[in-house]
Amino acid sequence: MKLRVALQLGRISNLPTVWSNVLVGALLGGAALSDARLPPTMLAMSLFYLGGMFLNDAFDRGFDAEHRPERPIPSGQATLREVFGGGFGLLALGLAGLAWASRGADGLPAWRALAAGAALAAAIVLYDAHHKGNALSPLIMGLCRVFVVLGAAFVVTPVLPTPVVLAALALLAHLIGLTYIAKQEHLGRIDKLWPLGFLALPVLYGSALALAAPAAWLPLALYVVVLGYALALLRRRGRGDVPRAVVTLIAGMSVLDAVLLAGAGQAAGAALAVVAFVLTLVLQRWVAGT
Repeated sequence: MKLRVALQLGRISNLPTVWSNVLVGALLGGAALSDARLPPTMLAMSLFYLGGMFLNDAFDRGFDAEHRPERPIPSGQATLREVFGGGFGLLALGLAGLAWASRGADGLPAWRALAAGAALAAAIVLYDAHHKGNALSPLIMGLCRVFVVLGAAFVVTPVLPTPVVLAALALLAHLIGLTYIAKQEHLGRIDKLWPLGFLALPVLYGSALALAAPAAWLPLALYVVVLGYALALLRRRGRGDVPRAVVTLIAGMSVLDAVLLAGAGQAAGAALAVVAFVLTLVLQRWVAGT
């Protein structure tokens, strides 16, 4: 398999959103930006993400053959065996990386981090294998990002602080709204708009954070602008508007991460999350984000 094809399968343009999710879990869990466990945790979660993207194409090969024949498997750029093998292999490497990142003073990995990693792998496979026609698939996709945040937190702490749990729930709401849109991306339209109400929940939580920590107002304003732009595309529903809204909301996860970090007094982490947002948008011009 050529590197270009592997990058397309892995949708590597969205990786910065995974890194900002890790920052949320680790920093709200009590770590500092200088914590040596952060880079290996980001690498491990990146491997989980890449594995999930590989498996998404593998399980969706029939759908893609009809609706997206340019994808690597139906176009013959990659074999089904290569993609399945690569996907499950990357998940295994992700779990091994999480074990390495979470090692304690005794050299043993944190079992809670491993449990979160195992739950993440299971949620990824469940979503990829059964998301077509599954009304619960937006929830399952949201749980994938929840386990990224929880797994990163468990690398640095055995007990989840309340801000980590609330941040994970805010991301869950964002992902439910995003995934509902993405499920209908091939239609070029959104049949029902009510699930997009989930996107209002992070705004409400972000507003509550900003009332206590005014530094959160700026990233919150950016998040609202991102949501407004995506929703305007959905309302217009011109050619290509729905896919554009999807990739915008994917990148917008990092802006939400910035809100969550700024609301916890993590100004440097919030700034890095905004950088991740910009980087995602740039990379999406190189490798398609969906």
